[in-house]
Amino acid sequence: MESIYHFIEWINQSVNNFVWGPPMLALLLLTGVYMSIRTRFFQLRKFPFVLKQTIFAIFQDKKVTKTKDHKSISQFQALSTALAATIGTGNIVGVATAITAGGPGAVFWMWVSAFFGMMTSYSENVLGIYFRKKDRHGEWEGGPMMYLQYGLHAKWLAVVFAVFCLFASFGIGNIAQINSISTALNTSLHVPTYITGVVLALLVGFIVIGGLKRIASVTEKLVPFMAILYILGAFALIAVNYKSIPSAFYSIVTEAFSLESVGGGVFGFVMAQAIRFGLARGVFSNEAGLGSAVMVHTSSDVKEPVRQGIWGIFEVFVDTIIICTLTALVILTSGIPIDGSLEGSQMTMAAFQKGFGVFGSVFMSVAILLFAFSTVLGWSFYGQRATEYLAGKKAVPYYKFLFVMVVLVGAMSSVQLVWDLSDTFNGLMAIPNLIGVLLLSPYVIKITKNYSERVFNGKDLKPMRSFYGNEK
Repeated sequence: MESIYHFIEWINQSVNNFVWGPPMLALLLLTGVYMSIRTRFFQLRKFPFVLKQTIFAIFQDKKVTKTKDHKSISQFQALSTALAATIGTGNIVGVATAITAGGPGAVFWMWVSAFFGMMTSYSENVLGIYFRKKDRHGEWEGGPMMYLQYGLHAKWLAVVFAVFCLFASFGIGNIAQINSISTALNTSLHVPTYITGVVLALLVGFIVIGGLKRIASVTEKLVPFMAILYILGAFALIAVNYKSIPSAFYSIVTEAFSLESVGGGVFGFVMAQAIRFGLARGVFSNEAGLGSAVMVHTSSDVKEPVRQGIWGIFEVFVDTIIICTLTALVILTSGIPIDGSLEGSQMTMAAFQKGFGVFGSVFMSVAILLFAFSTVLGWSFYGQRATEYLAGKKAVPYYKFLFVMVVLVGAMSSVQLVWDLSDTFNGLMAIPNLIGVLLLSPYVIKITKNYSERVFNGKDLKPMRSFYGNEK
């Protein structure tokens, strides 16, 4: 039995090295570069417009936060649910891991991955809205599965994506997050893991059984609260260590392009490590290119594909440029060692403890609880969508039951192989999705041009809103 376990571990490690290795990271980055060039850097040229249509619209336009369509969710709810899945322990653990493995320079390459990832996320959402369709119940069917099957005419790729997504939902979207919560609460507050498991299973069960409407209703309140809470806490700690801010930014920029070797190793090793781990953790955090967030964005009541694409740009901006950067500055300005003696969340926890004492430890436990719990809610919907595509609506209740049961497993046991496998499946989702995004990129270009000509140049053109003509 042990030999089988080690064999699976070896196979998974080999696949994982490819999925999160240089070839795939290059493909993810170059997809964003390609889409940026083809849209003439839409994310940069129209960034003020993006902010106006997203964060500022939340306070000015009720159509963004409310919807009269009982079968859809609002644009803000779609963003909140997507951010719920995206803003997770990766924003705490992933950033710390990137800095440990790649040095401060890794943060710069996280910014690079986010800048180009904005257009990958934008393209996914545009395709998702354009190729979505309503089922016989009047509910939207959307996600990469739709544009892979109906846009690319490659149903087998859609099935592959759905299978990878299904497995990832139990691992990266459930066990890994729940285990982070139970470990944090047990370490800082001595809460028994079984109690954490039972409470979380009941909460997750109540929310998930209510379907997308209930998930969206919870996340639209939870995500802004947890994001603002963490941002304020991080700002407070950075303010305490304000004298170290210039040196932190200096180390981020200089080490991103350092041509030093380590231990007599290859010339430029430091830069290579910074690039690899910065890009990997950046993608892992914001999920641009994985196709996951598209599944909830396509449930929005929006009619214009570009409008939902803009929310994708904002999503990556918030996740990586804001939250991940704050985590990096918390670590780099605190003066704690980044030599590997502390790992993952221990680094961020140590930084907050050094600045705020016991309160810092409690604050981090609460942050991990909120971040991880929100991720579970977001990924539960992704898993439902994958299940529905593979086996129909009748299979969804069984998925929900199993998902809740896995919460108990995640709280009371840390199955490292399951974590590793889910990390691999999470990355494997990018392969079929990026194939779809690249081959269907002409649609993205045409839709973006059509929208720009109408909205920015005032031309009287017929909107390109839906492949099926069901946008009304």
